[in-house]
This record gives sequence, C-alpha cells and structure tokens, in this order.
Amino acid sequence: MNYEIKTLLEDVRDGNITVEQAIHELKTAPFKDIGYAKVDTHRSLRNGVGEVIYGAGKTAKQLIGIISTMKESGQNQILITRISQETCEEVNKIHSLTYYKEGNLAIIGNIPPANGKGTIVIATGGTSDIPVAEEAALTAEFLGNSVTRLYDVGVAGLHRTLAHIDDIVDASVIIAIAGMEGALASVLGGLAECPVIAVPTSVGYGASFCGISALLSMINSCANGISVVNIDNGFGAAYQASLINHH
Repeated sequence: MNYEIKTLLEDVRDGNITVEQAIHELKTAPFKDIGYAKVDTHRSLRNGVGEVIYGAGKTAKQLIGIISTMKESGQNQILITRISQETCEEVNKIHSLTYYKEGNLAIIGNIPPANGKGTIVIATGGTSDIPVAEEAALTAEFLGNSVTRLYDVGVAGLHRTLAHIDDIVDASVIIAIAGMEGALASVLGGLAECPVIAVPTSVGYGASFCGISALLSMINSCANGISVVNIDNGFGAAYQASLINHH
C-alpha cells in the first residue's frame, strides 16, 4: 500500500493526474483478494483506522494469511477480536501477538499512547460482564484512548456506583455494560453530561432471553444521550466511543 500511495503522489507531483483524481483513487482503492478473504488495505485512509479482524469462525491458517496480507500492505498494528487461546498459539508461530484472555482478543504490535480528548469510562453491572468490558477496554486503548475501568458497580448496590461519581462526571464518554434488566445505562445517563453507549450482555436468568431483556430496557431508557449497540458488542461500543473521544 505504501508503494502504491507513493506512486500516486509522484503522479500528482509530475502532473500526470489531478489532485481530485488522486483523492478519488485513494478513496475507492480496492482490496487484496486472497481467495477466502478480501482484505481491505485502504480502510485507514477512508476511516482513520485500519481493518480489524473478527476472529470467530476463522482458522489459524486463514488468520495467518489475512495478517500477512495486512502487513504487506503496511498495517503493522492489528486487532483481532473473538479469538481463542488455542488459535492464537497457532498464529503466534508465524506472527508475534499478545493474547488477552479476559477480552478474548489479540493484538499485533503495541498499544499506542492515548491521544483522545478525554477519558472513556467503562462500567459494568457485575463481574460476569467483565469479558465484554475487557473487549471494549482493550479496543478503546488500541484505538488511542485513556480508559478507566469501573467493574461491578451495578444498581443492586447503588452506593457502589455513586462511590465513583468523580470518574463518571469527568468522563468524555461512558460505556455502560450490563445484563439482567440493563438498568445501569439509565442510571449513568442520569448522572453524566457526556454520551453514554449502552452494551446489553447475555448475562442473566431465563427471562433475560440471553440479553434481549437488557437490550429492550436500554433502548427504552428515559435518560437522555444514550445510544445502544448489539448484545455483547464491546468492540462496537469502544469504536463508537473512540470516534466521539477523537472529535
């Protein structure tokens, strides 16, 4: 990718193409087709962040091929979500990575220094929500954000939430992660002036319907400024929070 961009810029310099044509090429540049995957090598140019690999359902051999293609295109910082430790061990024989068991993800390269405007607070209703929270926290850090973790501060003991009121009111974005009835998002939305991104989790007994109960509660929250992502989608919440924290 770096060679292609260099060639394109040289063409602009030499008058072979216009600036507008070069911009069009950069925005519409395609992908690399490796048979089982079409690797988006220009995503960072369009979106500011390189492609992230969703690891679930992919074999170690497929992941190795995708990672190799991304590296060949100049992307050396790579996030892989929903990947097992066993698969990581196979991939690690070819590509050095760091596996984070609690977040069920792996990172190739280093987590960069934080360069966002403020702090992203990640709060969970209970300890059982931590796997989703760690996916969110590590993703946010990978994307260059300072993160504060507030775990097990659910509404069953509201004093636990209020004990962290300074962190809550000082946050630039809050990610509220909860299962059961999902009430934590409404409480935090009523305490903070910043955007709150709610993540329903599949934690709970039968009538929670694997997170649907929390999802509906969060969607129907009477607190203002709350948006909701899919069930257990810590990655999606962190990506949205990072966009907010960098603008």
